[in-house]
Amino acid sequence: MRNIGENIRFYRERAKMTAAELALKIRVGTGTIEKYEAGQQTPDMQTILKISTVLDVPASELLESFTSKNSTGTGGIDKRSRD
Repeated sequence: MRNIGENIRFYRERAKMTAAELALKIRVGTGTIEKYEAGQQTPDMQTILKISTVLDVPASELLESFTSKNSTGTGGIDKRSRD
């Protein structure tokens, strides 16, 4: 199961964006993005909303497995694998 940091990395890479580019767009340091993705730090809700806007993905997708194990009713199917 992915955590929020892994979700951020997944969607950032899918958008073909570097951690430095994402950091610049949401006005944080590159090290902060790296900490989010490594699970060493958790972004606050305002930052999650900024990340979701830049990556063009709903905030709920970033938070999906972070808030509950299977609140979507997908039976554990990773919806991202359809892309």
